[in-house]
Amino acid sequence: MKTYFLKLFNYDQFTNKAILKSIIDAGEPEKAVQLMAHLLAAQQVWINRCKGLPATGAVLWPDWKAGTFEKIIDDNHAVWIDFINELNPEDFDKIIAYKTLKGDSYENQLEDILAHVINHGTHHRAQAGQQLKFTGVEKLPLTDYIFYLR
Repeated sequence: MKTYFLKLFNYDQFTNKAILKSIIDAGEPEKAVQLMAHLLAAQQVWINRCKGLPATGAVLWPDWKAGTFEKIIDDNHAVWIDFINELNPEDFDKIIAYKTLKGDSYENQLEDILAHVINHGTHHRAQAGQQLKFTGVEKLPLTDYIFYLR
């Protein structure tokens, strides 16, 4: 399980950087930048939840600039990789209790949260890619997982 999620988070970093390059090359279209900022901010909220830390001051749709994203991508990746590397096999079954930013309480299994973080990133990268297409970008990077593995 650990190896699987390490591969997925490495894929996440790779594809975040690929779509970021397209965003920058396209002149940083506002909606694509907003989607990437949200994706990266949500990763930070979720790692804090997984670590049992409060999401104090978290903003899910921050007004971040694309020029800051590469460092955030790398920082987020490092935190997630360190977290996953510290897990024992049984930790993936652990129940994580957390509150949404609205204050609602939930519990989910850690492995399901990890899957959510990866799927959330895929979803918003696709939306950012769509926004890039709307601005006239003809060729987007290949971000499918299987292309990453090849």
